[in-house]
Amino acid sequence: MPMHDWSRVRSGTYHNFHYRWIAAMMDLLNAGMMPPEFFAMAEQKTSGVEPDVVTLSASDVDAKSIGGGVALVPPKASVVEKADKIHYARKTDRVAIHHDTGKIVAIIELVSPGNKDTRHALRSFSRKAAAFIRNGVHVLVVDPFPPGRYDPNGIHPAVWENIASTEYQQPVDQRLTAVSYQAGSEPTAYVEPFAVGGPIPDMPLFLVEDFYITVPLEETYQTTWNVSPQQIRKLVEG
Repeated sequence: MPMHDWSRVRSGTYHNFHYRWIAAMMDLLNAGMMPPEFFAMAEQKTSGVEPDVVTLSASDVDAKSIGGGVALVPPKASVVEKADKIHYARKTDRVAIHHDTGKIVAIIELVSPGNKDTRHALRSFSRKAAAFIRNGVHVLVVDPFPPGRYDPNGIHPAVWENIASTEYQQPVDQRLTAVSYQAGSEPTAYVEPFAVGGPIPDMPLFLVEDFYITVPLEETYQTTWNVSPQQIRKLVEG
């Protein structure tokens, strides 16, 4: 299904779709897409951050202990950026992020206009996303809005500049962004730009450093669109 132009409607109107899309992703992840050691929950506050979907593990796991449903090879992406090795030996520089029913291993963040409509909002969003990555939590960011005043090259450079240098340039004909951040000793970004009117890319979501599942963004978007009020669909479609 093609991505719609959500900049046509007010933030409050988009928020309704945002909420339902998050729920669709969470439900599909919990419907057998992940190994049984993992489960997803929505909007769990984590050290001052409120990610849209968090992926949790009921116990400590590593690559060797994970069941089926995950990929072993690096995902393909239009742009791949790798950071220098991060040293974790200094424990005072680490923040262990936990949830009361399991350890958080990954988060999905669906960007809203309010995440980047001011310099402060963008800085807060990007720094917190980078903090998750630096502390071993994998992050998937989906931004269905074009670059603005404070993110002229899109959301990815705003996040990545807190981790490593970047030369990423947003394609002029693909103004929206999905990016999966693989945490670990050498964080890696897998960036997929896309466009209004074009397909929505399915994206990898890492569960541990070398294993990921593919999040069906297109399918969950379609599911959400199908149950959206007709009045909102008319506004978005222009």
